Amino acid sequence: MEPLSIIVAMNADRVIGKAGGLPWHIPEDLKHFRRVTKGHSIIMGRKTHDSIGRALPKRQNIVISRRINARFEGCDVVDTLQGAIKLARRNGDTEPMVIGGASIYSLALPLCTRIYLTLVDQKVDGDTFFPEVDFSEWNETARRFGQGVTFKTLERRCT
Repeated sequence: MEPLSIIVAMNADRVIGKAGGLPWHIPEDLKHFRRVTKGHSIIMGRKTHDSIGRALPKRQNIVISRRINARFEGCDVVDTLQGAIKLARRNGDTEPMVIGGASIYSLALPLCTRIYLTLVDQKVDGDTFFPEVDFSEWNETARRFGQGVTFKTLERRCT
């Protein structure tokens, strides 16, 4: 299985979003996100791109949209996850990163080999959730504690 990563911040209830944005503002997690994704292709759905509001620098931004002829400044646009992964690999990225949202995570989870998981120690209301994960299929290879967050790296177990 070729490397494909997911990077996500969620709480214990798997909340990842609220009203089209993040339900928290954690500068330490934003720095972690920037460090992990810098130099990689980041793959996102249109709603995630809309919530960010711009192309992120020092990364190839790939937006998945069903809208024919959709255009987003500084971004490549494709209509499928497979098309996004193929484009990232063709441009030389050996570890493309899926950054959301929920429906794109659901599509990517069976294909991904690594999860960069930020566990947020906050109880928040949300309307967008990360898909359920069978953590028995994953090995934790790194863990770091931050202010109200735990950063974990999970690698898919070979079957």
